[in-house]
Amino acid sequence: MPDAFKLPFGDWVEAGVDWIVANAAAPFAAVRSALVFLYELLNTALTVPPWWLIILIVALLALLARGPLFGVGAGIGLLLIVGLDQWVNAMDTLALVLVAAIIAVALAVPIGILAATSRSVSLVTKPVMDFLQTMPAFVYLIPALLLFRIGVAPGIVATIIFSLPPGVRLTELGIRGVDKEVVEAGSAFGASRFRILRQIQLPLAMPSIMAGINQVIMLSLSMVVIAGLVGAGGLGEQVIAALQRLDTALGFEAGLSVVILAILLDRFTGSFGLRTGLYTWGREKLARRRASRPTTTQTVEAA
Repeated sequence: MPDAFKLPFGDWVEAGVDWIVANAAAPFAAVRSALVFLYELLNTALTVPPWWLIILIVALLALLARGPLFGVGAGIGLLLIVGLDQWVNAMDTLALVLVAAIIAVALAVPIGILAATSRSVSLVTKPVMDFLQTMPAFVYLIPALLLFRIGVAPGIVATIIFSLPPGVRLTELGIRGVDKEVVEAGSAFGASRFRILRQIQLPLAMPSIMAGINQVIMLSLSMVVIAGLVGAGGLGEQVIAALQRLDTALGFEAGLSVVILAILLDRFTGSFGLRTGLYTWGREKLARRRASRPTTTQTVEAA
């Protein structure tokens, strides 16, 4: 196609990003400082204590979450990371993933709730989530680097954008999947829309919401290599260094450490979904309300 007929979409985007960089640098600098502060705070909590203390705490949490087998497996997996001399890099990566995942969940769940309760919000949200989920993650790094400079901040921002869609989608899906008769029963008892959402829809949708949170964390962890390209450090930087030097040993050591972290985070979030108790609590509370509601026969007899 001749250049005269080429749609200058890329030029428009570039001009928009350049305008933001030139005229709105202060807000992005503030966001960068906040992200770096959160990362350094969490990273300090993970790296300052001795490695054996962190492993002991994680093993105890795993024991409480899923039992002895998971507790022993978590301890062995983290000891293997120590043995591979990737402990500090793994903690750097874990801090980045947790900061990005917490922010992504804090955004995804409210957006999913709004999309489930408002058709107009849902119509706007779906194409945006499609765009974010299908756009190559490397593309996010270009404006992120211009706006947040090199370091952990652009890596966190790109990770948030990449991991956000499944949290929104599964939250909306879970709330929309709640039985309409259950919602109508709550309305029949005179409950407000907010109370129905808080005491009926959210508890019954919790399995789907927790699945969305699990996917957010897994996608965040899958971004560590890309985040390493912009100076985020951690295991991603090790993988990139191994690729540049064709260092098979370093690549597999860093890759195995990523796999161990992924398994631990996946099992932990899965156990939280099983142990929230909100799903069962919601059903039990609804059953008690139904049982206390007078039936037609009882109403006639009373009359």
